[in-house]
Amino acid sequence: MRALRITLIVFVVLGVLFVAADRLAVYLAESEAADKIKSSQGLTSTPDVSIKGFPFLTQVAGKELDEVEIGMDGLTTDAGGGRSVRVTELTATLHDVRISSSFSSATADSATGSAHISYADLSTAAGQGITVGYAGEDQSGRGRVKITGQLLGFSVSTLSTVTIVNGDTIRLHAESVPGGNIPGAEQKVRQRTDMERKIDGLPTGMRLDKVETTKDGIDVSVVGKNVELAG
Repeated sequence: MRALRITLIVFVVLGVLFVAADRLAVYLAESEAADKIKSSQGLTSTPDVSIKGFPFLTQVAGKELDEVEIGMDGLTTDAGGGRSVRVTELTATLHDVRISSSFSSATADSATGSAHISYADLSTAAGQGITVGYAGEDQSGRGRVKITGQLLGFSVSTLSTVTIVNGDTIRLHAESVPGGNIPGAEQKVRQRTDMERKIDGLPTGMRLDKVETTKDGIDVSVVGKNVELAG
């Protein structure tokens, strides 16, 4: 009986050590992945990386991870015309991630993600004198934003639609702007009210799926199949 108890204790201790080693390996892998993402994307802050599933070591041995979650906040992207827009709450979830034999790249069977842009940040991107806010839904139920302010001597108050173009571009387009009868005036106003941002650097296999305007800002979702991730 004593020998049995000793054997059980040994197995328990070994199990604890395995779990500890497994969790340590996860932590190191997550830290390494976060550093690589920060470096490759030129980020100023380190993203959060969470590798799901247990045990981790057996996943590594089989070169396939069940699920990986990535979270980044406070990204700033070029909005065109020398302007930038801040993107917050950017998250992505990768499913069934197959790792290459050299561990230098990986392919996810599927991926989903989302990002949020506040109206305050859109207003900042539009520049001084312009405010972007929520305008409710049109008759078809599609959300719109309202752009107001003073610009080039015009009082601007117009509704804008937010759409996705070609699966990689977010377009903010005013339905109408003042100055249509003055040569070149409308174009100058639209340089401030309209934005078209192509999202560069999306992994192969990922695309922008849909955009939704809410009371708090603009939400963008992305999806992907056979998503290729460079090391």
